[in-house]
Amino acid sequence: MLSPSPDNSKTNQQAPYEIRFSTAILSISLLSPPISDCVDQIDAQRVLGYVLFMDGKKTKLPYPLEKFHSEVAGRSFHNGRFVQMMREKAAALQFVRMEQGTVTSLLEQNNKNVVGVQYRTKDGQQLKAYAPLTVICDGCFSNLRRSLCHPKVEVPSSFVGLILENCQLPFENYGHVILADPSPILFYRISSTEVRCLVDIPGPKVPLVWSGMANYLKATVASQIPPELQDAFLSAIDRGNIRIMPNSSMPAEPYHTPGALLIGDAFNMRHPLTGGGMTVALSDIVLLRDLIKPVGDLNDASSLCRYLESFYILRKPMASTINTLAGALYKVFSVSPDDARKELRQACFDYLSLGKIFSGGPIALLSGLNPYPLSLVLHFFAVAFYGVGRLLLPFPSFERMWVGARIVLCAFGIIFPIIKAEGIRQMFLPTSIPAFYRAPPHR
Repeated sequence: MLSPSPDNSKTNQQAPYEIRFSTAILSISLLSPPISDCVDQIDAQRVLGYVLFMDGKKTKLPYPLEKFHSEVAGRSFHNGRFVQMMREKAAALQFVRMEQGTVTSLLEQNNKNVVGVQYRTKDGQQLKAYAPLTVICDGCFSNLRRSLCHPKVEVPSSFVGLILENCQLPFENYGHVILADPSPILFYRISSTEVRCLVDIPGPKVPLVWSGMANYLKATVASQIPPELQDAFLSAIDRGNIRIMPNSSMPAEPYHTPGALLIGDAFNMRHPLTGGGMTVALSDIVLLRDLIKPVGDLNDASSLCRYLESFYILRKPMASTINTLAGALYKVFSVSPDDARKELRQACFDYLSLGKIFSGGPIALLSGLNPYPLSLVLHFFAVAFYGVGRLLLPFPSFERMWVGARIVLCAFGIIFPIIKAEGIRQMFLPTSIPAFYRAPPHR
């Protein structure tokens, strides 16, 4: 297992390495017993859902877990601890040899097939490692993805990260989402003594210099968070150690390259507001495992490449549902001067506050329990039409009808570009793509 390429360290100097909110219901239920105990040894915290706060109101949105056994729940944790536990698990397997180094480039044969990597060891040696299949997962700052996909990376915002110590959340075992101005603020427990706070700053670059960040957090953000957390929040600011992480978004548009496969954030990213990254990553791993298991000869690079095209189709329902919902919710939850966007934001909060299927459906989509893109579209437009209904009842007026029409257009303008980037046919008609049925190479 090799570390990401060297330029990442420069990009990541001020980034909170453990910023991920991994409420991966799917990950816990799908991992085999030797892997699932990785979360049991890192002080991971059970997550049972979310609580939304808006304009002094709050609504609890539990995961719909009625059909599952009591151990099934989300988990939030220090991302680095979880990754390290998985590395240790992998290194302990009989046929795994761990090599530590910094990958500098992919090795290609005839400018077509990837046959391995070149890497630099800790003592400066330049070495090469060869393999019939190279899995590239060097994260959101990947320098290896360029020859393997269309890297259309967007940065809609950044997270300013803090750790609050020895404080109680208003609702333990729930992620807290404050619909603040100008964009959401998150609180969630990552250990028994620590709570992670993430303050979203819209725009591709953080406009504040470091010297003004603490003042901004105290003057603008502190008054918008629950009173129970304000003292701990201010103490965390005074301790310093404020980190900034760009929130990247990148649709999965791979080149089909024999001998190589992209997974994780190097391949596909979405806004981290909903914490779906780990769910998608672990779902992809399970799918890839099942696809490779019947393959007889990994050395047949061309046949394997054609077969693994099905991976990019089969992953779409889960990945695209979570990706689309994350991007759409971020835009809906962010404050806008447009009246239609304001009404859509309020309608979303009120719709989720109805409970039952109105909250359970979207939360099942968000957590990976219901990976159906059509269900996502239906709920999203149900929110829009719910907002229209609120405007028109009991007495419609021309002005309200105009705003209602703009709400529907606004909803369409938010979700359609995201679906288009994910691939309409791949999301809604995957069985119409020949690669969906591709059989593994013969043994």
